[in-house]
Amino acid sequence: MTSIRIALVAMLIAAFTLVSFLAALLGYRASMDKAEELLDTQLRYAVEILRYSEADDVLQAEQPSSDGLAFQVWRDGRLLHRAGISGEQAMARFAPGYDYANFDGFRWRTLTVAGADDTWYQVAERADLRYTLAERVVLASILPLLTWLPVAAILIWFLVGWGLAPLRALSQQINRKASDDLEPLVFPAPPAELQQLVHSTNALLARLSSALQRERDFASHAAHELRTPISGLKIHLHNLSQDLPANHPSLAHTRADVSRMQHLVEQVLDLSRTQPELMRGQFDSVDLHSLAERVSASLWPVFTEAGLSLSLGGGSCVVAGDEGMLDTLLRNLLDNARKYAGRGSEVEVSTGRRDGQACLVVADNGPGIPAAEREQVFRRFYRVDGGSGAGGAGLGLAIVWQIAQLHGAEVALEAPATGSGLVVVVRFPHTDGPRELA
Repeated sequence: MTSIRIALVAMLIAAFTLVSFLAALLGYRASMDKAEELLDTQLRYAVEILRYSEADDVLQAEQPSSDGLAFQVWRDGRLLHRAGISGEQAMARFAPGYDYANFDGFRWRTLTVAGADDTWYQVAERADLRYTLAERVVLASILPLLTWLPVAAILIWFLVGWGLAPLRALSQQINRKASDDLEPLVFPAPPAELQQLVHSTNALLARLSSALQRERDFASHAAHELRTPISGLKIHLHNLSQDLPANHPSLAHTRADVSRMQHLVEQVLDLSRTQPELMRGQFDSVDLHSLAERVSASLWPVFTEAGLSLSLGGGSCVVAGDEGMLDTLLRNLLDNARKYAGRGSEVEVSTGRRDGQACLVVADNGPGIPAAEREQVFRRFYRVDGGSGAGGAGLGLAIVWQIAQLHGAEVALEAPATGSGLVVVVRFPHTDGPRELA
C-alpha cells in the first residue's frame, strides 16, 4: 500500500536534491570563473612586482624557481631574466594580454605586458595547479551543502508528518467508529484540504443512515402489519375446518402455507430485532448448555412429529451474550436441521470448548450442504437447491450469522468426520471454562 507520507517525502527530497545539484553546478561554474579572475589578477600583480624589481635592478639573470610560477624579461629580443623555466624560448607570443601556452611538459596560463624600450614582461602559472586550488576552494563551499542533505531529508520527513497530522487524526476518528455508528464526523476547524473530505464523508454517512433506517422501518412495519391478516387467516381456517373433513387436501395445504408465511414474518422480525444499532446494552452471562437443554426440550415434540431424533451433549459452558438472541440463534439452527436433514435423521446439539473457545455445535446426518455453497447460505433469501424439498425463506442462517456477529462469534459449516451431513459450529470469544469438546 502506497504511503502518502513516503511519496511526499520522496518527491520533496528528489526536488531538493535536484535543486541542490543544479545550484551546486551553477555555483561551481560561477566560483571557478571567479577563481580564474582572481588568479589572473594575481598574475597581473606578479607582473607589476616584476617590472618594479627589474627597474630597481634587483633581478639576476637566473632567479630561484617557484613551484607553479615562471617569468621572463625580454628586451630587444634578448632574454634578460628568467625563473621557473628551462630553455631560452619565449613562454608566449609578444602580444599584450592573457593566453595559454604549453612548455616544460605543462600547460600554463600566461600574461604578457609591454614595457618601455621594447621590454616585454611575461609571467606564467601552471594551469593544473590553478584549477586544483580553485576546485579546492569551490568544493570547500559546496560540500557542506551536500553533507546536510541527509539532515534535510530527516527534517522533511518530520515536517511532512506534522503536515499530515490532521489527515491521520481524521483517519483515526473514522477507524474508531463502530460498524453501526453512522453519526457525522466531528472535526473542528479542519484544514482547507480536508474540508471537502469531511463534508463528503458526513454526507455519505447521512445517506447510509437514512437508507438503513428506511430498510429497518420497512421490515419492522411490514412484519407487524402482516401479523394481523395472518391471524385472520388462521381464524378463517379454523372456521373452515368445521365445514370440511379433517384430511381435506386443500385445507392441509392452506394451513401449511399460512404456517410458512407466519414463520417468514417471525424471521423478518428477528432480523429487525437483531440489528447491531439496536443492541447497545451490556451482555449477561449465559450458560450455553442450559440454554440448549431448554430449547431442545421445547422443540423435541416437533422433531418427534417430523420423524427426527434430537439429542443433547456436552456440558456447562458460559459466554457473555444476550440470552434472547442466543435462543433465537439455536432455534434457527435446529429449525434448519429439522427442515433439511430429512426424516429419520439424527440431530445432536452439544456445548463445550475447543482450543479455549466456547462452542455451540449442531450436527446432523442429512444430505448436508455442498462445500461450494457454504459461504453463500448466510446471505438473506439464499436457498440450497436439491434439498429435501422443505419450505423455507432462506433467512434462518442469515439470522444466525447476524446474531453471531453481534456476539463476536464465528460460524463455520463443516462436514462430519464420517458419513454425510452438516456440522454447524458457533465459536465464541475466549473465556475461562473447564470442559473441552472432542
